[in-house]
Amino acid sequence: MSKVLSVSLHTEKKILSEESDDSKIERKKWTIYLSIVIILLIALLFLFIHFGKNPFHNLPSFAESFLQEEILIFILVGFVAQMIDGALGMAYGVSSTSMMLSAGVSPELASAGVHTAEVFTSGASGLSHLFHGNVNKKLFKNLIIPGTIGAVLGAYVLTSIDGNAIKPFVSAYLLFMGMLIIKKAFNKIKKKTKTKRLAPLALVGGFVDSVGGGGWGPVVSSTLIGKGRNPKYTIGSVNLAEFFVAVASASVFTIILGFQNWKIVLGLIIGGVIAAPLAAIIVGRIKTKPLMIIVGCLIIGLSLNTIISAILK
Repeated sequence: MSKVLSVSLHTEKKILSEESDDSKIERKKWTIYLSIVIILLIALLFLFIHFGKNPFHNLPSFAESFLQEEILIFILVGFVAQMIDGALGMAYGVSSTSMMLSAGVSPELASAGVHTAEVFTSGASGLSHLFHGNVNKKLFKNLIIPGTIGAVLGAYVLTSIDGNAIKPFVSAYLLFMGMLIIKKAFNKIKKKTKTKRLAPLALVGGFVDSVGGGGWGPVVSSTLIGKGRNPKYTIGSVNLAEFFVAVASASVFTIILGFQNWKIVLGLIIGGVIAAPLAAIIVGRIKTKPLMIIVGCLIIGLSLNTIISAILK
């Protein structure tokens, strides 16, 4: 009897091991597929920007005016950024701003468009976290005021400086964010230590998020999780606070710039809506570490391209 039981347990363990191996292979395949899709879409974006023509020129005038080349570019940017964010839970602003700067959009319009679109996405995300009990109220309260102050200051500074002059510096910041994402892929969660100076962290996070078009999550969340805070409550609290940071930033940009960025906002929202259900399907089927490395490298590459182009002008 014991021999039969032993054989049975060994067989069950072997089956579970095989299932685990199959699951690993499946996740590896999905990671490779998604990585290839993201790389190809960014390559398509470059080809479309530099060599492409509007493929909808034979449509009726109303449809043609809507499907302009600019709108299509921003739809593609929104799609790629949402796929990245949906798969990794971060890097929407950083990736979309990097792509738009490479496409020739000024830093202030890129950041304004991203933050206006993020009002909708972060609002939905924040409410979802609140509904599911993922928000630490004390942490949220400590982040929201300095975060919004930083966002307002960042938006004001960005709109007060010539876009061409600040573009290389914004790209340098995004390059750093790309390296931070790669570093985060190798981070190990530490034992929890008391987090001090939350206000300065949120202030800096809000400021660089407005100036660079993204970075609130990678700066604030990664720092807090790196200190050993519970990822569930950290991400939930930071995401809810991000809604208010986005509202503050978008409000300042709208007051100063007006509605020049409506094409960017519309394109990002359309692309994001198309990508959201696809991202939800693949989110549990990929390995985040290799994808974070690939995304980080792509952001670094896009940022270097913008910096080199600005230097050669």
